[in-house]
Amino acid sequence: MAKPRPLSVKRLRAELAPEKIPYADSREIPDSAKIQSSQPRAFRALELGLAIKDTGYNIFVAGEANLGRTYLVRRFLEPRAKARPCPRDLAYVFNFSDPDRPRILSLPPGDANALRKGLDTALAAIRKEIPERLEQESFARKTESLLRTFQNKKEDHLRDMEQKASTQGFELEVDEQGQLTLYPLVEGKVVSELDYDKLDSALRSSLKKKGDEIQTELAQDLRQISREEKAYQSELDELTLGMIRGVLDTHLTPIEEKYAAEESIVEFLKEIREDVVENRDKFLPQPAQAASPLAFAADAGQDDFFYRYTLSRFVDNSETDGAPVIFENHPTMTNLLGCIERQSELGALYTDFTLIKAGALHRANGGFLVLRVEDLMQEADAWDGLLRALRAGKSKIEDSQEPGISRTKGIEPEPVPLDVKVLLIGTDEMYESLLTLDDRFGKLFKLKAHMQDAVDRTAANIKNYILTLGRIISDSGLLPFDREALAGLVDYSSRMVEDQKKMSLQLPLVRELMIEASALSVVEGRKLVTRETLDKARADRNFRSNLYEEEFMGDYDRQLIKVATTGEAVGRVNGLAVTMYGDYEFGLPHQIACTVGVGHGGIMDLEREAELGGPIHTKGMMILKSYLLRLFAQDKPLVLTGSLCFEQSYVEVDGDSASGAELASLLSALSGVPIKHSLAFTGAVSQSGAIMAVGGVNRKIEGFFQVCRRRGLTGEQGVLLPKDNVIHLMLSDDVVEAVRQGMFHIYPVESIDQALEILTDIPTGTRRASGKFPSSSLYHRVDRRLAELAELAAKQADEE
Repeated sequence: MAKPRPLSVKRLRAELAPEKIPYADSREIPDSAKIQSSQPRAFRALELGLAIKDTGYNIFVAGEANLGRTYLVRRFLEPRAKARPCPRDLAYVFNFSDPDRPRILSLPPGDANALRKGLDTALAAIRKEIPERLEQESFARKTESLLRTFQNKKEDHLRDMEQKASTQGFELEVDEQGQLTLYPLVEGKVVSELDYDKLDSALRSSLKKKGDEIQTELAQDLRQISREEKAYQSELDELTLGMIRGVLDTHLTPIEEKYAAEESIVEFLKEIREDVVENRDKFLPQPAQAASPLAFAADAGQDDFFYRYTLSRFVDNSETDGAPVIFENHPTMTNLLGCIERQSELGALYTDFTLIKAGALHRANGGFLVLRVEDLMQEADAWDGLLRALRAGKSKIEDSQEPGISRTKGIEPEPVPLDVKVLLIGTDEMYESLLTLDDRFGKLFKLKAHMQDAVDRTAANIKNYILTLGRIISDSGLLPFDREALAGLVDYSSRMVEDQKKMSLQLPLVRELMIEASALSVVEGRKLVTRETLDKARADRNFRSNLYEEEFMGDYDRQLIKVATTGEAVGRVNGLAVTMYGDYEFGLPHQIACTVGVGHGGIMDLEREAELGGPIHTKGMMILKSYLLRLFAQDKPLVLTGSLCFEQSYVEVDGDSASGAELASLLSALSGVPIKHSLAFTGAVSQSGAIMAVGGVNRKIEGFFQVCRRRGLTGEQGVLLPKDNVIHLMLSDDVVEAVRQGMFHIYPVESIDQALEILTDIPTGTRRASGKFPSSSLYHRVDRRLAELAELAAKQADEE
């Protein structure tokens, strides 16, 4: 296999030629970005979710942070929501048949407030007009006429009764309370009680008998008077009811006519009429009461009676354009599912239907509710309540029972029918967890809108990306970006995803850079954001975050971290690693060292022995042993002892990206052939010796380059990386420029053989038909050394 040549400059990163952008600056970009093409899976799921009305087809928008998930959902929903009909208003009203169970009314959009004002105005007028009608002269004449008629009839009956008593020798007396008393007449005179006791017993007996007979006869007249009085009261009541009904007609009929097509409203108004009539005494003038400490409470209770005739707005869509789109950022139980508030009176808490408050779920009814799963999972009661409501198709508002608080009464409002589409925004891990741990989730959220973090770098997608950048600039109020800066943003998106053929869709992170570049342009007095300013903004971002990287570089400069960038040594190779501090990632070179000797211990992984190696790193070490077995243990046993370690590494090591460098170090130690320290090596190795792709190649290369540049570039330095990683190169300007000047080199390798030939300048060799490697090859030396170790180990065993 031919020795690989260093990569040319054009293969080190993808660059968009500014002249391919058809706009001189972002002001010429039309506001017509079709973001659907960037997230086809998510948009297809969202479209399907909006088309399906069946219960359970709510949507989980799955994607990692910084993909603009919320922004995507908002841009998708808002235009579609405006094209949908506005949902009806909802209001709670008094339940006259069961006051503890308020009823819910559905009204045309925006009418809840109008109906409430209409009812309140009508009630105020009714309460004022009924007493006024009672004091009108026409009404007074009618009541006086009825009273006179009754009194005349009563007086006629009383005269007849007096006449009957007189003819029987008795005198009838009627007191102010209408109490009748009979007094006997003896010799034309009224007999007092004292004189009555002095009468002859026979006469007393005769008078008593006669008085009882008269009492019986007069009782019939009394019953007639009672009937007359009842008739009078009935006529008076009917006169009052007629007046009240007339007042009700005046003020309620217009409302009934306006809502004649709304059966529930008409029925409620009918119940109001009946209740006013039944409780008409509440509308009549009340007798004056003496002032007392409880007078205020009494007045409050009187006013509280009339709350039953009002309407409590629950959901008001008067200002809603189309279907509502509600983003609830604080989904507590109360904010999401509503609540029943309480007020204090005389030390106790009470509530009524006017204190029922809607939650985000109710405000989104008829439209869309958007929630972040991370926020919702902090509120277990809210999550359970949401799932219960979606499963039942209605929301029951609970009156939470708080211990230690007395309550005068509680209510149980009628549940709210639901017609809402819920969209949850979260990560893929959260989706999988909910699907596994909560059976209800899969039944209620059957659609997954999966967002991807990158898109292919095609001409169509670049055009769409430019349109999206233009919209971000416009929406954020940024300075215009010129053509070169726009091209730089496209390239920056490819660097973010570390792929020459893709662009990152983490638009919020791109927006952050755009905001900083715009602000920097303002500070510098520029009217446009140029490529120069954009690059400066990127450099400023790195400077703000790279303190630890600079401290590490200082340690390399002072040789506190022993990594050579010139010379060569046996069993030592420069490996590359990536370190993350916060959101800042940078690469650092590490020296990987190997020693071998006689024994049966095998190759010891010092990282694993020190409990600093992860399972993937351990797997990489096992692959090294498998490689040696395949290549060198066909005619002899592998008997050796040795160790591999990352020099000056004191943190956990995981991953197999250093396995290629570890194998090179091991083969160097076995062969005695030195490895160039001007080169660093990253790549995972397979059992067959193939070098496979790894992550973080850009940061790794740049990290080794920084160390080399600080010490002085010699023109011999460079990095070996898997050939499969070439497509991932999006290297920084300084690395590209050094390669252009021939001061730094990037070597793509496909196998450990190619890597060793570059690292040692000695061919590895291929096993011949005789089973031997060429004598000038590196593998011949390795094979010979392994044979020597096997013989020495056998000899040592014989001696023992």
